[in-house]
Amino acid sequence: METTVAHDVGLAEAIVANLPIIAAFTLAFYTLAAVCAVREVMYSRTAQGSIAWLLSLLFLPFPTAFLYLVFGWKRFEDYAEVRSYAGRATRAARAEEMHVSDARTSTSWPVLTHIAQIPFLSGNEVDLLVDGTATFDSILAGIARAEKEVLVQFFILRDDGIGTRLADALIERARAGVGVHVLYDDVGSKSLSHRYVARLREAGVRVAGFNERHKWLRVTGPMRLNYRNHRKIVVVDAREAWVGGHNVGDEYLGLSKEFGHWRDTHVRINGPAAVACALSFSEDWHWATGTPLHLYFPRKVEKPGDEPVLVMPTGPADTLEDCSVAFSEVIARARKRLWIVSPYFVPEQAMQTALLAAAMRGVDVRILLPEKADHRLVWLASYAHADDMVAHGIKIYRYRAGFLHQKVVLVDDTLASVGTVNFDARSFRINFEVTLWFTHERMIERVSSMLEEDFANAVPTSTEDLDNRAFAFRFVAQAARLFSPIL
Repeated sequence: METTVAHDVGLAEAIVANLPIIAAFTLAFYTLAAVCAVREVMYSRTAQGSIAWLLSLLFLPFPTAFLYLVFGWKRFEDYAEVRSYAGRATRAARAEEMHVSDARTSTSWPVLTHIAQIPFLSGNEVDLLVDGTATFDSILAGIARAEKEVLVQFFILRDDGIGTRLADALIERARAGVGVHVLYDDVGSKSLSHRYVARLREAGVRVAGFNERHKWLRVTGPMRLNYRNHRKIVVVDAREAWVGGHNVGDEYLGLSKEFGHWRDTHVRINGPAAVACALSFSEDWHWATGTPLHLYFPRKVEKPGDEPVLVMPTGPADTLEDCSVAFSEVIARARKRLWIVSPYFVPEQAMQTALLAAAMRGVDVRILLPEKADHRLVWLASYAHADDMVAHGIKIYRYRAGFLHQKVVLVDDTLASVGTVNFDARSFRINFEVTLWFTHERMIERVSSMLEEDFANAVPTSTEDLDNRAFAFRFVAQAARLFSPIL
């Protein structure tokens, strides 16, 4: 008893002795929470989310204030300055002056054009690349043709077999006098070895992580960790560009024992749209490094094909929720069919409403998702959302011939897209993404044929399947759904 009393007295004395320090920390936490609360009130986009943040900041300032810095504080005013420097406001006029603007197609899709801040560009040759072998063979062959400049950007860059092949190709071009720039996301490429980066730099390749210049923010304001650059872009001589779902890793070639066949889609474009891809890269490079990239541009932009292409970068620096607006518009325009392929399906309420409205109009709404899981929490949340769609008449298919990772949309016989956007809140609101939109009948037919084969390798989810779900699975999936805004 005496020992316990002595201990309590000693603890009380310690608290009193350190009271100024405790008071200082408490004041600091509440001050930070107040700053976060003011920020949330001023820049709120949804009342429900803001109320949740404000209540948590009020009653539990620690650790809510730090969580807000990671997940709630969106601050990219400096990226807006980069966009201004890059001349986004003048791009439409420049496209007209260069005679590469497709006014007719742009007029048909004014919302997409407005968001992209550049019109559909005419005169492109487009190749649809199905799966990893076709994609990386095309990319590596394109890099080998480079004479002036190679721009490479991936969310995930690995030091493995295909990563080594890419590095070898870039080093060979750099030593030949070609300007080579590589940009990767710090979170997606967290396992990338220092040896890999050093080897590239020693050969004259300029390499940067997207958050490299902002490392101090990971201590005093680590919000950057939640806002990731998910784009996958390769540009050669502002003439050819590759965009799609593949990252650089052996699993994307189907070499993973866990996932087996990796179903993904990329696109190669040859023509004016490659310039727009280069401009997107240059903005990211400028923000990441603090140094403007003086791009190589040919004196005359060639038009080797007849297909219009719209290059639409989106991200958290947008004034509005541009990606959500674009996909809502596309869904609303569907009249006959709306086929969506995504590895993750965690739509926000507005997107769910748009899909349900399309189904009520009699549109053939199909959503193709993977049967296998790579990120368990997102996969579970996807099941909850998808099952809800089935219950309301939307067709959900599960791909079984491997792991599905492509991001493709097909609307009627009028519009198709291939890009990096997953059908979830992270891609719509948080990540930096890029989407290519196509309207030519040739590309529409290719995408349609590709997706018909994918659906043939999938099984539909029936209402009987929903009834047979185990309660435990349904409960866990619904619990995972609660994390939808940040998945």
